[in-house]
This record gives sequence, structure tokens and C-alpha cells, in this order.
Amino acid sequence: EVQLVESGGGSVQSGGSLTLSCVASRQPPYGSCMGWWRQAPGKEREGIAEITYDGHRNYAGSVEGRFSIFKDDAKNAVFLKMDSLEPDDAGTYYCASGDERCLRPRAIRSWGEGTQVTVSS
Repeated sequence: EVQLVESGGGSVQSGGSLTLSCVASRQPPYGSCMGWWRQAPGKEREGIAEITYDGHRNYAGSVEGRFSIFKDDAKNAVFLKMDSLEPDDAGTYYCASGDERCLRPRAIRSWGEGTQVTVSS
């Protein structure tokens, strides 16, 4: 199975930026998507960004216009650039790999262990 490892989490001031990285242990199956999910304390895990094998991107409304997902296929890596961070963005961020679409929980096949993001006022 594909193993995913996230990095890049940390603490940032409100309005600041962070870029998260995720590296897969091997190239995912052809046609796989990569995505990012997050979970705040007391809330359900939510999908926030995905990129398909052919480069199509989709975002949750809560991050649209502030976050950008991109990938480097040669490095089996996906990234999430987060700008204009707000306290509500705080939580654990998870990298995911799945079948075709990565904002659909039933399609997810591999999860990373998560990286923590804290946003202070």
C-alpha cells in the first residue's frame, strides 16, 4: 500500500502563510488523486482540496481563494499552500490518496498521519 508522510505544519499568526508537503512511498496507481483534509477539535474531518492525476483542482468553499494545491509527480509529492490563515483554519491536516476524486471519503485509499497547524490571533 502507498504510505503518505506530511510535513510543514507549525504555528503561524493570523493572516500568515504555511505550505504543507506530502510525500508518497511510491507512485500511486494510474488515475489516482491526491488531496488534503483537515480536522479541528470536536469537528468531523473535512476534505478541503484535491488534485486529480491530470491536474484538475477542487476546493472546499471554506478555503477557496486562499489555499492552493499542487503536485510534483516526479517526486511523488503533493503540496498545499495556505495563505491568509485564520484561527478557524487550525487543526490537524491530512494528506490523502484515492481513486479519481479525493474529496469523496469513500474514494480514499491511503491517509497520512497528519501534521498540526496552529493559527494565533
